[in-house]
Amino acid sequence: MKRERRNLIDLRSDTVTLPTEEMLEAIRNAELGDDVYREDPTVNRLEELAAKKMGKEAALLVTSGTQANLVSVMSNTKRGDCVILEAECHMYHYEVGGLSAIAGVLPWPVKGEMGILNPEDVEKAIKPKNIHLPETTLICIENTHNRYGGTIVPPENIKALSKVAEEHGLRLYMDGARIFNAAVALKVDVREFTRHVDNLMFCLSKGLSCPVGSLVVGDEEFIERARKIRKMLGGGMRQAGVIAAPGIIALEKMINRLEEDHKNARLLAEGLSKIEGISINLKTVQTNIVLFDVGGLGVTSGEFVSMLRERGVLALPREETKVRMVTHRGIEREHIEQTLRVIEDISRKVKGRRNPNLLSPSP
Repeated sequence: MKRERRNLIDLRSDTVTLPTEEMLEAIRNAELGDDVYREDPTVNRLEELAAKKMGKEAALLVTSGTQANLVSVMSNTKRGDCVILEAECHMYHYEVGGLSAIAGVLPWPVKGEMGILNPEDVEKAIKPKNIHLPETTLICIENTHNRYGGTIVPPENIKALSKVAEEHGLRLYMDGARIFNAAVALKVDVREFTRHVDNLMFCLSKGLSCPVGSLVVGDEEFIERARKIRKMLGGGMRQAGVIAAPGIIALEKMINRLEEDHKNARLLAEGLSKIEGISINLKTVQTNIVLFDVGGLGVTSGEFVSMLRERGVLALPREETKVRMVTHRGIEREHIEQTLRVIEDISRKVKGRRNPNLLSPSP
């Protein structure tokens, strides 16, 4: 399998990863059955493996992270409930309003610090019992946090939030799309993050390099509700072992290599910090996402991304002057070094347009 435009350095997201040859071979040879009838042995094996790895009773394979979050929220709540979540989280910004449009809940955003919710702020946001108010039933966290640049919500914060949830009879859910990045970065077992949440999801199709799929994980009662809701949303699959087979390889062999992505992200971030006109907060570069600001160059993020593309580098514009780059399997040190050279050259030329003397040779 070959990626089109393979001469491009694609740093838009870790969703652009391609499956390994071992994964493709596993797809070809997967033992299959009807998963709606729970007869696909490969899916069953993946779900058992995922539950064990996360320290939970059961798991459910779904098609995407967005579907995983929607299924999970619906399994944790009833229509009309209030859901507390971090104000910049993926569920609130990038999932097409499904929380309200489909789940029928009221999202109640609370601002965190680099994606980390203050338990006191969360407690204040819980609505009192009142006939005029929706009932708060769920707290959602995101780990790692996308919009803050892959920042980690540490286990001690999750524990503190779980105490708040328990005291008020709420559930605590984690959008753990990149939870293995957090575990690898802190060099701890992933169960250090999962032990204090009631349930969670994680993605196979990002840094773990699978072509498709996410898993919802929790106790058996929760997963049974999620299975029914998955079917209602059109997510019941038949011979889904073709999705599960690479997922098994991902969980067995692809987690530790995430450290390489983190090293490349740090290399990129430190290189960017040395380029005049570019601003970056190195404290946020904790895993594989790098956010930086090009406002000092006098260009918008869209203009900057277009200039990058002309030079063979793909990135995502964020807000007016912010740009996102994500390291992943397929991005090597040499790609980071080339990207930095391209950005240095763009920076010089942009500044040269604003001050032509900068481009003139010295007398």
